Amino acid sequence: MQIPPITLTDVSFLLAVDAIILLIAVEIISPYYGLANLTVNKKKLKTAAIVTGLLFLTTVVIQMIFLTTLP
Repeated sequence: MQIPPITLTDVSFLLAVDAIILLIAVEIISPYYGLANLTVNKKKLKTAAIVTGLLFLTTVVIQMIFLTTLP
């Protein structure tokens, strides 16, 4: 059984979900996590969320270009 190929739509959907999860995590997460004394750098997490969102928008633009150039 072969795995179906990953399309640009699949990548776009994955990036959208990841961006939403990261943005929610930035707003909800505490800078200090539990008893482990693990610090979370909210600035880096927010930057990762923004980059993921921009990658999602890039895939949307690429899909729009493909749709408009089809004969």
